[in-house]
Amino acid sequence: MEVLKIATAGSVDDGKSTLIGRLLYDTKSLTSDKLEAIDRVSKKNGLDYLDFSLATDGLVAEREQGITIDVAHIYFSTPKKSYIIADTPGHIEYTRNMVTGASTSQASIILIDARKGVIEQTYRHFFINNLLRVKEVIVAINKMDLVNYSEDVFNNIIKEFDELRSKSDFQDQKLTFIPVSALWGENIAEKSTAMSWYQGQTILEHLEDLKAEDFAEESQARFSVQTVIRPKTEEFHDYRGYAGKINGNSLRVGDEVTVLPSLTTSKIKDIHFFEDTFDEAPAGSSVTISLADDINVARGDMLVKTNEVPKETKVVDAMVCWMDNRPLVPGKKYVLQHNTNGVLAKVDKVESHVDANFGAEENVTSLSLNDIGSVKIKLSKPIYADSYIENRTNGRFILVDTQTNTTAGVGFIK
Repeated sequence: MEVLKIATAGSVDDGKSTLIGRLLYDTKSLTSDKLEAIDRVSKKNGLDYLDFSLATDGLVAEREQGITIDVAHIYFSTPKKSYIIADTPGHIEYTRNMVTGASTSQASIILIDARKGVIEQTYRHFFINNLLRVKEVIVAINKMDLVNYSEDVFNNIIKEFDELRSKSDFQDQKLTFIPVSALWGENIAEKSTAMSWYQGQTILEHLEDLKAEDFAEESQARFSVQTVIRPKTEEFHDYRGYAGKINGNSLRVGDEVTVLPSLTTSKIKDIHFFEDTFDEAPAGSSVTISLADDINVARGDMLVKTNEVPKETKVVDAMVCWMDNRPLVPGKKYVLQHNTNGVLAKVDKVESHVDANFGAEENVTSLSLNDIGSVKIKLSKPIYADSYIENRTNGRFILVDTQTNTTAGVGFIK
């Protein structure tokens, strides 16, 4: 069954958790005991309706404060497809969590409170979706019940958002505006009778119509070796396979490939998935590849088609989202983890700090927690990388603090 990955975004109390809870309820994805618990807690809190945010806010602090703090992954299915929703925090203090949740998503839902319209956090959420090149964005204008389901309010918010969209350089992004009331289930899974002026799809209808091919990358094949497989059996005594995940494009038996960084070449002999063999494996497949020649290949190496070798570089220019309490400053050393390859790196320069209004503040010397900025990094040895726009997987990396071994930042190569 087809799987669609979605990230949510929105300011505090815009109703993200309620919207997701309503989706779960309307698709009959909540168990009876979960519904009973929601009903019990809702009554305990003095509510005369089911508080669907309780279906997703799992941390005690989230339930107590009524906000989302950590990224929660929620799974549900319809007869048509399966969904994974990354319910990401909306507050500026948790920007790093939103980047984490949205980095693997194919689509995004940005919520806007109909009473407030486009606010500063909306700019930040839209900017992050542009930075991560999320192709499909649903702008759910929520709490329409609190503005008397006004069509004028809906249209005015679209105009505000259009001003924001005009600043984006990502032309392939599709925006869809849907007026909703998550609390009462208006235009979530069922058409709203209170907003008969809206003739578009509900959120669920729109998600159901999205197809995997809409999100396929038109890029070059990249296969990062996770591990070398050498079975200690008589039957496979001489077998040597390389396990990993194909990104960017498909690989076929007979393709001539180059091993990076050694630049040795061979041809793909077999493609295995468990006990099955295939002539071709599409992007996204986790497979084991064997080569026609007995050459040296190790974890951290990359297989690419010989006529599609990415650029070699020891200097990386990237947009970085900083995730550490200790600021990013020039001269600090990290391990740059690029796919399965870790390289010692030093921050050469912080070139600018980017704000949510798509503006850049230059002449800065550091990035603090949750900041996003342009950074130049020098490496101890070269890597073979694409820009993030060309290949999302081969164009991103993380920076690991060499002292604490924590993930300090995530970067997107220009």
